[in-house]
Amino acid sequence: MDFRLTEEQEQIRRAAADFAAGEIAPHIRDWDRDGTFPVEVFRKAGELGFLGILVPEEYGGAGLGYVEYVAIIDAISAVDPSVGLGIAAHNSLGTGHILQFGSEEQKRKYLPRLARGEWIGAWGLTEPTAGSDAGGTRTTAVLDGEHWVLNGSKTFTTHAGVGQVAVLFASTDPSKAHHGISAFIVEKGTPGFSVGKHEDKLGMRASDTSEVVLQDCRIPKGQQIGEVGTGFKQAMQVLDGGRISIAALAVGIAAGALGHAVQYARERKQFGQPIGAFQAIQSILANMATETDAARLLTYRAAWLKDQGKTTTLESSMAKLYASEVAVRVSNDAIQVFGGYGYVKDYPVEKYYRDAKLCTIGEGTSEIQRMVIARQLLGRLDKH
Repeated sequence: MDFRLTEEQEQIRRAAADFAAGEIAPHIRDWDRDGTFPVEVFRKAGELGFLGILVPEEYGGAGLGYVEYVAIIDAISAVDPSVGLGIAAHNSLGTGHILQFGSEEQKRKYLPRLARGEWIGAWGLTEPTAGSDAGGTRTTAVLDGEHWVLNGSKTFTTHAGVGQVAVLFASTDPSKAHHGISAFIVEKGTPGFSVGKHEDKLGMRASDTSEVVLQDCRIPKGQQIGEVGTGFKQAMQVLDGGRISIAALAVGIAAGALGHAVQYARERKQFGQPIGAFQAIQSILANMATETDAARLLTYRAAWLKDQGKTTTLESSMAKLYASEVAVRVSNDAIQVFGGYGYVKDYPVEKYYRDAKLCTIGEGTSEIQRMVIARQLLGRLDKH
């Protein structure tokens, strides 16, 4: 077993790290304070292939695999998790859904623009009354001749306010619960489509999170993705990959927090020596490093399996669960290493702490991940 990235993969990782250092790092504090979505940075990310990582070259993408994808998200998130989140959501959710389940016509229409960063993609599943219970979707889609008419709303939708196209879910047959949910592509500017409340978040503030409102929104039948009633199943498969994205994001957060903590422990002096000389600080750093590495290995395992065409429901949930909770613990420990300076915005680690918490909530809470993992285990046991 070889746990190292290939030379090409390492070059891709370094390119992402260099991009983050040059284009993102100088602006982190301003974007975080103002809640600014960095449109120009996303355009540059598209030029480098970072917005179409998994999209085949025939559709204008980079044609890379999940291991490369994880390496890119990890490297960018170590610098600014909010930008890492935006790039991950664009790749794995909106763009990823069209890539996995869109018709050939839909792929050729949307993927090149999304992959190049000309358009930003959104993906709306969550509703005010349907969070972890996505089967409780109340947004409806009613067929009227050659058009679907959508009514309802989506909340906590990444890129709703800045995106040009969204994949949205609506119930086409409420009597069938999650078996009656379908997926649709809706373009910004479509009559009846509007952006509602922009969320003022604890962390991930440079990532746009807004509400989508649908009022008699008419879209052609050709904007439906896949068969009627298969939207929920599609969403669950998209989330298998999306959870790898969140795991990579969380690993990047932990790695970034760890890196700053190690540097500070070398430089900060107390009682006449660097604080890194004290056993208490060494113990904290050792635990941080070990957990970060364990999370990274789980994440790369899930990514490697995904590249082999394997079903990764169990492995994706394990990686997402562990890495997200590690990100919270490691960023918390980083603040402890910094002491009082860790609690103020002049130093970087308090932002990792604020950003990390979302990883335990988005794309399935830690509690949902434990349910998924347990069901996978029990299902396997039932077959023996």
